[in-house]
Amino acid sequence: MIESPLLTRLVASLQCMPGIGKKSARRIAYQLLQSKRQNARELATVLVEAMDRIGHCQSCRTFSESELCQVCASHKRDRTLLCIVESPADVYAIEEAHYNGLYFVLMGHLSPLDGVGPDELGLDQLEQLLDRESVEEIILATGTTVEGEATAHYISEMVKKRGIRVSRLALGIPMGGDLEYIDSNTLSHALSGRRPVE
Repeated sequence: MIESPLLTRLVASLQCMPGIGKKSARRIAYQLLQSKRQNARELATVLVEAMDRIGHCQSCRTFSESELCQVCASHKRDRTLLCIVESPADVYAIEEAHYNGLYFVLMGHLSPLDGVGPDELGLDQLEQLLDRESVEEIILATGTTVEGEATAHYISEMVKKRGIRVSRLALGIPMGGDLEYIDSNTLSHALSGRRPVE
C-alpha cells in the first residue's frame, strides 16, 4: 500500500515519541485521520503553544511558563530542603509523595561519553541557588544507574564542602513486595540502608 507523502511524514514525526515505533505511529496517524480529526487539531494547537511558551524556571530549571515555577514562587515551601533530580518528570513523582521543599533539576546526569559534564547539568547554577537560599539539607534523588550514582557522588562532594547535610533517597523493597520476587541488587541496597525499628 502506498501512503501519501504527507501521511508518511506524519508517521515519521509521531515516531519521535518514546516507545512509539513505526507500527504504533502508523496506527495513531490512521486513527487521528479516520475519526479524531478535531482532537488532532487541538493536539497540534497545544503542541505549538507548549513549544513556544514553556521554558525553564530560572531557579530550579524545571518546565515553567513563567520566570519562576509554582514551587519556587511559593512562600509555603520548606526552603531549607533541596531535592536534586534528573528530570522534570522526577519533580512530578516526588510531589506525589507530598514532599514540601525546593528542587533543582539537572536535565540529565553525568555522562562523559555523551559529552555531558558538570556544565551541561547546570551545577554552576546550583551553586548560585545554594548561595541565595538557606539550604540545610540536600536530598539526592538521581537514578540508580551508574551515571546516576556518579552524578550523586559528584554533587555530594561539591555540597559537603559547603557544610550542608547530604542525604540520598532510600532504596529497597517496594510496599507490598514479596522478597522472593525482589532482585539481589535491590535486596542488597535494602540491607545496607536498614534502620532501627522505633
